[in-house]
Amino acid sequence: MTPALPSHRSTILKVQVGSHAHGLAGPDSDRDFRSVFVIPTTDLFRLDFKYPATSWKQGEGDEASWEIALFLSLALQSHPLILETFLAPVVAKDDWGSELQALFPSVWTPQKAFDAFTGYATNQRTKFLDKKDARPEKYAAAYVRVLSNLCELLETRTFTVHIRDTAIGESLTRIKDGTYRIGEVIDLGEDLTQKASEALRLCRQQPNLALVDDFLIRIRTAFLP
Repeated sequence: MTPALPSHRSTILKVQVGSHAHGLAGPDSDRDFRSVFVIPTTDLFRLDFKYPATSWKQGEGDEASWEIALFLSLALQSHPLILETFLAPVVAKDDWGSELQALFPSVWTPQKAFDAFTGYATNQRTKFLDKKDARPEKYAAAYVRVLSNLCELLETRTFTVHIRDTAIGESLTRIKDGTYRIGEVIDLGEDLTQKASEALRLCRQQPNLALVDDFLIRIRTAFLP
């Protein structure tokens, strides 16, 4: 495989995320995207080089983008938003993007996933209870959803992005619509956290760092003129 060598960053994977990907979208739901890009390898050698941080773009939909090395670094920390990017509905990708998706089993670790997903869930729970943005239902749904994702990940080594199709989909739809009691959401979240804790003890998933390193070296080499 010899991809064209761009003079600027090249997107290798773009996916749709958010409520439309989860199957929980309402009439006013925004469209959200995430993407992974690669910079020309020669840029890394320049004196004035500054590594690109996470970038945000707004237009027809909000898009968060990561350069490949940062993306893989976050993936190895089992960050829930990053792991979801591997599995979300594809908007566009090239051969490198397909290879990147195939790395999913090689990047995550059970304990790191448990810590990262429960940490993210706690943050969403706080926003829910604080009624942030006057949209507590949004954060309540995110709180429950990410814990459900975690349970499925630890039990099956993957998780369903279109969560409306899962056993918890009906409950999440109700929560997203604002038809819930606060205690119900908290109880559901605590039950899922306990379930995830039990699944963690049984999960024997191991990352393959050598495979991830090999991919990064190959893509850096391919993008070096």
